[in-house]
Amino acid sequence: MKTRTIRFHAALCALGLMACLQAPGLAQPPAAAPDRPVPRTDQNSLTAHAQLLEKAKKGRIDVYFEGDSITRRWGATDYPKLLENWNENFFGWNAGNFGWGADTVQNILWRLHDGELDGVHPRVIVFLAGTNDIGYRVAPDQVEARARHITGGIQAAVTLMKEKAPGAVIILMGLFPRNDNMAALPVIEKINRNLSQLADGKTIRYLNINDRLADADGVLHEGMTDPDRLHLALKGYQVWADALKPLFHELLGPPANEDHAPPPTGNPAAAVP
Repeated sequence: MKTRTIRFHAALCALGLMACLQAPGLAQPPAAAPDRPVPRTDQNSLTAHAQLLEKAKKGRIDVYFEGDSITRRWGATDYPKLLENWNENFFGWNAGNFGWGADTVQNILWRLHDGELDGVHPRVIVFLAGTNDIGYRVAPDQVEARARHITGGIQAAVTLMKEKAPGAVIILMGLFPRNDNMAALPVIEKINRNLSQLADGKTIRYLNINDRLADADGVLHEGMTDPDRLHLALKGYQVWADALKPLFHELLGPPANEDHAPPPTGNPAAAVP
């Protein structure tokens, strides 16, 4: 029965269905080197990638958000309340969202290599990724190696972003706490410690908001996430926005009265009747 269940979930992911797209942590960490780009092969992800390539060519993008579903949902047409919050907080700063659900860091590397940042020239990049690389079960003796592997991938992505957008300041987000899998918290803590050392305070800024999302033990405050205890709820996104906006003011100045970002995109599967 266990083998049959695993095969069933794998089949769903291969089809690119909604559950796979929206749930960080379902996939086990890939065996590939952390800096190796790995493409998603399901049709829904390929369609989304094509849409993001087109999105990158439109409008003006001064703030480029990159990540997995936690990032994606904020500016997505299939989450209208979150999209409304996105517009309320970032209108006038020309912010574009390029997150995609269920991506590992290596999947994000592939999308960046394949053109999603080419020619965009953002002034700020907000980058949150890595929770999908943790996996669901992490033995205590695997924590250090897992954190080192994920940090290596994130570092490779930051390096690539600097190559493709040399004028951008990268706001490197610490991974958020997750209570769907408490075994992930020690890995997250070590990754965040590693990420803080990548920042130079100038072109790479490290931002950790976990003390505003959870208590000292990593237990999330009420209302910060959806019932899955992983994806941010509206309250959690506002906490994130409140931490970002002072940096945007510093780096970009006050928001303009007009916004020239490209139209938001969403999950292609959500548009299928």
